Amino acid sequence: MSVEEALEYIKSHPEGALQSDLWKVLKIDSRKCSRIVAKLLKDNIVTRAVESVDGIRTYRLFCSEKSHSRRFDPLLAVDAFEPCAGCIEECIPEHCANLSEWIFSIVMGEDGEISIDKIHLEKSGKS
Repeated sequence: MSVEEALEYIKSHPEGALQSDLWKVLKIDSRKCSRIVAKLLKDNIVTRAVESVDGIRTYRLFCSEKSHSRRFDPLLAVDAFEPCAGCIEECIPEHCANLSEWIFSIVMGEDGEISIDKIHLEKSGKS
């Protein structure tokens, strides 16, 4: 049983997964499950809310990974942070080398090749 398996189970339940179900589904004891959940909480990968099921206190676990990562998505291109955020240089954007490299990384994509779809969209005037 690993942290990754627990995280996948939690991710597969967008409405939240009960911790009391997690250890049963993964066939581990509740102590080991608690340690795994504690690690996920410490790393801010999941959040939890107290819940009572049949009079027994448990926790509903929610994946928080998406909410953190999507916050800065508009400023990222191929894992590179947008260079103008916090930039103090007084430059002309059309001539900024850092900005040009960042835009080029968007066009080239992760694999380093220009996306054919992007070229067709640009030629047709759609972007």
